[in-house]
Amino acid sequence: MKKALLVTTVSGFVPQFEMNNVRLLQGLGYEVHYASNYDMPSYGDNNDRLNGTGIIRHQVDFVRSPYSLKNYQAYRQLKEIMQEGQYDLIHCHTPMGGALARIAAHSCHIKNVIYTAHGFHFYKGAPLKNWLIYYTMEYLLSYWTAQQICINKEDYKIAKKRFHAGRVDYIPGIGLDVDKISNMKVDVNAVRDKLEIPAGMQVIVSAGELIKRKNHETMIRAMEKFKDKNVIYLICGHGELEGYLKSLTHSLGLDDKVRFLGYREDIFDIYHIADVFVFPSYQEGLPVALLEAMACGRAVVCSRIRGNTDLIEEPEVMFEPEDVETLYRIVLRVLSDTKWKKHLEEENLNKCRDFDQRKVLEIMETIYRHFERP
Repeated sequence: MKKALLVTTVSGFVPQFEMNNVRLLQGLGYEVHYASNYDMPSYGDNNDRLNGTGIIRHQVDFVRSPYSLKNYQAYRQLKEIMQEGQYDLIHCHTPMGGALARIAAHSCHIKNVIYTAHGFHFYKGAPLKNWLIYYTMEYLLSYWTAQQICINKEDYKIAKKRFHAGRVDYIPGIGLDVDKISNMKVDVNAVRDKLEIPAGMQVIVSAGELIKRKNHETMIRAMEKFKDKNVIYLICGHGELEGYLKSLTHSLGLDDKVRFLGYREDIFDIYHIADVFVFPSYQEGLPVALLEAMACGRAVVCSRIRGNTDLIEEPEVMFEPEDVETLYRIVLRVLSDTKWKKHLEEENLNKCRDFDQRKVLEIMETIYRHFERP
């Protein structure tokens, strides 16, 4: 049996974003293995979603920081896995997982290596150190990359023009089943009752890890301007900044206006009760949460950054990531202007069909089959 090895830094990545590719590989006759740090789950607190998938797991002690010497141990573990596994194909994701996988594969003389960049850490407006470290790393590693995949157009232009991968392709994200999501039946009143949201209360929702990059702070500060309005803000996700963000909320007197819901497995139910979905990130590749909210027919307001601009073309719903005043004014308009809100909802649902999973799987099958040729 052919064998494929997936590599990511944190173990929640594949069950959250890559199961379509897993099933595609299995359908093409591959035994799928997955190397990751299972002691550092993300997008949930455990690895139960991998049970029953047929994926064979391998522990690698990855550390996210490129400055940590512990990643040398991760490299040695990964190299040993590759030597023992004799893999026909390596498909790696995430910066450190992608970097160490390509170095280890080169050392093991494995040439069929795919790297999907879910958003390069260098981009227009990124700090200089990001360009010095991550751009240099990706430039050099591109020589050991048979197939580079990019999921937003800015990254694709850079990889196509400046890097040296054997092939470079753009795919429209990870692929969503837009028809399934858009046709979901959700009892909105039941969800609101479950969350104890009073009748008549307008709901703002954000989803994403509680980390600096997701920038929940800007929307929390904007909520200070909604103090006297019948509006509540729900944040779905967990992460290292939870304590800080809760403390900020308390210091602003917003304990009754901002709720932290943690990681949610019923996230689509939450999307459906949103009057507006706010996505204030500093940095994204192609944001899945934003795309999911669009597929649910929500009006969205988002930061003007790479990735977001691939999905949203309406300049009037965008703001600079730290511009609290503009964010407040846009959200207030969405909540107040029923006609405009309806227009945004229809526009978003139409736009997200460009990122349907059928289009993505068609491209991915072509890419995977390329490596079966003599």
